[in-house]
Amino acid sequence: MSNNVAREALWALAHAERAVLADDLADLDDEQWGRPSLCGDWVVEEVVAHLTAGASIGRLRWLSSVLAARFDFDRHNNRQLAEYRGATPAETLDRFRTIIASTTAPSGHTAAWLGEVVVHAQDIRRPLGLSRTPSTEAATEVARFFAARNFTVPSRNTVEGLRLTATDGPFTTGTGPLVTGTTIALTMAMAGRFAYCDDLSGPGVPTLRSRMSDTSTT
Repeated sequence: MSNNVAREALWALAHAERAVLADDLADLDDEQWGRPSLCGDWVVEEVVAHLTAGASIGRLRWLSSVLAARFDFDRHNNRQLAEYRGATPAETLDRFRTIIASTTAPSGHTAAWLGEVVVHAQDIRRPLGLSRTPSTEAATEVARFFAARNFTVPSRNTVEGLRLTATDGPFTTGTGPLVTGTTIALTMAMAGRFAYCDDLSGPGVPTLRSRMSDTSTT
């Protein structure tokens, strides 16, 4: 794909990634649903509920919730988790399945909402030891978005002055000390997931590590 990907194509990628994540979740037991994810203090079930919330709330509802929380995004997120988490993990999964084809989002930054499922899927899969990863095509579009701007995470700042090059796809950005790895590993590092630094190589990795903390953001 070019760097100017149509919104419809980005949504198609998001829908495909949601569908395969739902398949991965289908056989989890209660212990796995309660396992810590890579996303801060959230367990697997809470990450899934967060994805459901993000695909259910348009701009006005999102803004109303943020205003009601007085721009306390932890409070805002916790309120949404309470609303979209089911009474059981099975119900939480059923609710997630209802939004697989949704194009609802709090803003028009479609690549960011593709990033939501790409990043959070790995927040879930890696602790569970699930081997599936997002498509290189999807991860590439998210990597390009993260490298170009800070959105919900300071991704551009994290890689400033570094050259990132994917070993499995076309993604490359920046100048400076080299960091190489799979597209998804580079994407997850830009999203602040410290564990993925272990999957990267090159002289720029120590700098990248120094800019990150072990606490992931949502």
